[in-house]
Amino acid sequence: MKALHFGAGNIGRGFIGLLLSQAGYEVIFSDVNDTLVELLQERKSYTVRLANEEQETFTVSGVAAINGKHIDEVAEAVAQADLVTTAVGVNILKHIAGGIAKGIELRIERGAAPLHIIACENAIGGSTQLKEHVYALLSEELCTKADAAVAFPDAAVDRIVPLQHNEDPLEVTVEPFYEWVVDESQMMEGFPRIAGIHYVKHLEPYIERKLFTVNTGHCSAAYLGYLQGYATIQEAMAHSPIASLVRHVMQETGSLLIQKHGFDLAQHEIYIDKILQRFKNPYLIDEVARVGRSPIRKLSVNDRLVRPALQAYELGMSPTYLAMAMAAAFLFEDQGDPEAVEIQADLRDIGITQAITKYTTIGEEHPIHQLILTHYEQFKQTAIS
Repeated sequence: MKALHFGAGNIGRGFIGLLLSQAGYEVIFSDVNDTLVELLQERKSYTVRLANEEQETFTVSGVAAINGKHIDEVAEAVAQADLVTTAVGVNILKHIAGGIAKGIELRIERGAAPLHIIACENAIGGSTQLKEHVYALLSEELCTKADAAVAFPDAAVDRIVPLQHNEDPLEVTVEPFYEWVVDESQMMEGFPRIAGIHYVKHLEPYIERKLFTVNTGHCSAAYLGYLQGYATIQEAMAHSPIASLVRHVMQETGSLLIQKHGFDLAQHEIYIDKILQRFKNPYLIDEVARVGRSPIRKLSVNDRLVRPALQAYELGMSPTYLAMAMAAAFLFEDQGDPEAVEIQADLRDIGITQAITKYTTIGEEHPIHQLILTHYEQFKQTAIS
């Protein structure tokens, strides 16, 4: 069984590639990083280290790699694959759609077996978005044929993989915890189950629980930590006032999730406790700059801060702590992050009031807008204590 995985970065190697290899797949990575591709082609293996006391290591062997810039080669790999997965970032999905579309065309011409394509991204409906990009490149006739031959089940994935500073460029360190949930209602009949994947009939509760708890809490810790001058999430979470605020953010989204999806309150509190311990993992060095990067995306209407805040408001809640996290995001001034630089330029040019509306779509008349503005002004005047 061959699995073609787009994205040979740390998540691709340390999470998806590792699990697929352990499930018995021959993993072929597609990436546009020439150095990474050449190293994988040369070695055909790499090491994954767990960030725990034992520092357990796993060798992923028998892997291959192709250069994602060579579209015909990518298409042929898609044509021959038994499974296609991605971990490239939701904004990059449109750039890999061309090779996938050509590969699907080849599969249809050859009468290949049905194929599942799973986008493992931090986004709601990642596979659905990828399907839209791919189908936009196919004729109407091919789209109809693809409907019977290719499925794009949505997924939720969760594993903290920090920036790496390993001597070996292929070695990757990951936290021990992981979760990979796939919507089986979008899959074709008879597809072999993969060990390590949790299959569910309704994905929304799982992906929102993950996105609104793990991702919301993580970026909140990053932005609040940045305001205090901390370099890592672990340092930020060791500061008890920040840890307390992050818990409040996660409890706020928890109230939404419990009311919307019927999660058990006690079980969700245990889930929050577990995530907070993951953030504090002393065997990980997770940089605030990594977790807080791309604040424009994180402040967008369908992402981890604005989406739960608006949903909570619609259910009669006041998302005070989510608004606080959004305010902190507007103060994230990492000069190495183009999105942070863009936000800071807008703050100088149009001011915070218009910037809030521009990036969150929340109008000045909305109560959440005022909450964000109030927290922003408070952060400008006082430190977290």
